[in-house]
Amino acid sequence: MNAPRLSQNQVDWCRNRFDAIVSEISGSLIGKRPVIEYVVATVIAGGHVLLEDVPGTGKTALARDLATVIGGEHTRVQFTPDLLPSDITGTLVFDQRNGSFRFHKGPVFTNILLADEINRASPKTQSALLQVMEEHEVTVDGVNHEIGKIFTVIATQNPIEQAGTYRLPEAQLDRFMIKTSIGRVEQNVLIQIIGGVAVSEVSPDLIDLRSLESMQRVVSEVTVSEPVAGYISALVEASHNSEFVRLGVSVRGALALTQLARTWALVHGRDFVVPQDVSDMLPLVFGHRILLQAEAEFDGLTVDRVIAEILAAVPVPQGA
Repeated sequence: MNAPRLSQNQVDWCRNRFDAIVSEISGSLIGKRPVIEYVVATVIAGGHVLLEDVPGTGKTALARDLATVIGGEHTRVQFTPDLLPSDITGTLVFDQRNGSFRFHKGPVFTNILLADEINRASPKTQSALLQVMEEHEVTVDGVNHEIGKIFTVIATQNPIEQAGTYRLPEAQLDRFMIKTSIGRVEQNVLIQIIGGVAVSEVSPDLIDLRSLESMQRVVSEVTVSEPVAGYISALVEASHNSEFVRLGVSVRGALALTQLARTWALVHGRDFVVPQDVSDMLPLVFGHRILLQAEAEFDGLTVDRVIAEILAAVPVPQGA
């Protein structure tokens, strides 16, 4: 038998820090612990988050508090129809003092970028995020400008049926590790907020960026057994075999599910992935990647139902 790749101390260290981050933000964003767990896990996994919500659900507060807790920086970009790609990535400006151009960094040079209402901008501007989300660098005039290792885009989009919105390009959707929703506040929580229940301020620098980088390295050491890898592969293949699906899950989606399942296992105290980790994370990873046939949508079929059918159809490996 192979020796464990991680010590229990390493696993406990990561789990305790995850719990501390989630608990800290939950004190500020009341009643939303599950979605906070998903977002924090995605950051640890090195991924990006797509939130589909109407305004006023706490998206800005989530991005701000997350950056504060990890000791990082955050910026917010309000996407509008007239927003230009250079407004996001940065541009060359002429320096009159030395008679040359210099690069002026855009808001992507941060740790947590809130791209608010991303589907109100044109597809060309939306695509400006593609390179930086994948490669953590910006290319301007043939010169690469690196962004730090800790970089997560939390993008929000309005429901697609709202006026003035553009559907995100498939290539960009695939760059987001998960899609989820903060959702409306439950009535009992809303009553507390209206009644003036104190919302705690998050503690700055609960951990630091270096610790977060260490957690990301530990994630890469979490074991994915051959049966679990086969399970993930079968789930991805099933997304292509449905007669109702126009576009199934890509290789990038398979890798995203694997990485997120690794993280989910780690923050729940294990150094190995079990099938339950995969099935728990699958709706978050597959939901925005599966595109239905027009006829299926017209008949009222939903992606959630297709995902449920995929999970029901693919055998779960026993003893994995």
